[in-house]
Amino acid sequence: MLEVIAVIAVLLAIAIAAVLVIAATKPGTLRVQRAIRIKAPPDVIFPLISDFHQWLKWSPYENKDPAMKRNYDGAERGKGAVYAWDGDKNVGSGRMEILESTAPSKIVIKLDFFTPFEGHNTAEFTMLPQGDATHVTWLMYGPANFMSRLIQVFMNLDRMIGRDFEAGLANLKTLTEK
Repeated sequence: MLEVIAVIAVLLAIAIAAVLVIAATKPGTLRVQRAIRIKAPPDVIFPLISDFHQWLKWSPYENKDPAMKRNYDGAERGKGAVYAWDGDKNVGSGRMEILESTAPSKIVIKLDFFTPFEGHNTAEFTMLPQGDATHVTWLMYGPANFMSRLIQVFMNLDRMIGRDFEAGLANLKTLTEK
């Protein structure tokens, strides 16, 4: 009986070591990017992103926890606007602050996650006119701490976060192409 337990313990230790080694080989940075073509001018899309109050209309994260607490601070919109949230396990808690707002083409946001896992990223939205439409890109990048790399052993974060970005961009398209 002791031999069986010893074998199980060794196999478990090997499995844990393998997961840790695989996590250590994951990239030290996280980058998720999605884009969409919207048949609306940048000056119609830009205000929906540069004003955190407007995110209720299009952000895929706003509907994941109906009881989520929101706090707005700083500037009303644009550079210096701050949005903090505290929600359930689906959205966690965090804070965003607009660091750069160049109307109507670019918004840069400092994005801090506190729970369920700490993370510090940058989000960028760019809106480039293309004929009768606008090419909108949503990009998030930042360091991948060890916990993030460990999660990536079991989940594809680009696909998981990317789906949310795709949904948000599709919502912006629907909202602005009316």
